[in-house]
Amino acid sequence: MRNRILLFDTSIFVDQLRTDRHRERIASVSGRIRYSSVVLAELLRGAKKRSDRDFVEALSKRSLLLTPSEKNWLESGHLLSRMSVEHGFLPGKLRDLHFDVLIALTASTHGATVITSNRPDFELIQRHKRFALEIW
Repeated sequence: MRNRILLFDTSIFVDQLRTDRHRERIASVSGRIRYSSVVLAELLRGAKKRSDRDFVEALSKRSLLLTPSEKNWLESGHLLSRMSVEHGFLPGKLRDLHFDVLIALTASTHGATVITSNRPDFELIQRHKRFALEIW
């Protein structure tokens, strides 16, 4: 679908930077690519080299950024609370999931498809919130 909005998760960029395994797929995707401010923040948090920071800065200028709204932030708290009760997650797991939940909620708000290689977490989130998901 040419008009669909695509939102790459952090895992795609990390995989690509480490192994170059997604180069052809990224180059051939069909749709409007948008970047998540959450994903860019995660990438910057882990950027140790100037070239890594430059890569993220270039991404931020290449396309429109999608950022979680106030509603998304509040819904993320409700969703994580329900997940905690249902699955018995400890605080560390909830922290690990929080950014992924925000990415999923932002995608849902904008009608975007999340593209990720983090199957377990995003499929778990999808059981609690509908959003379009593509696993690589």
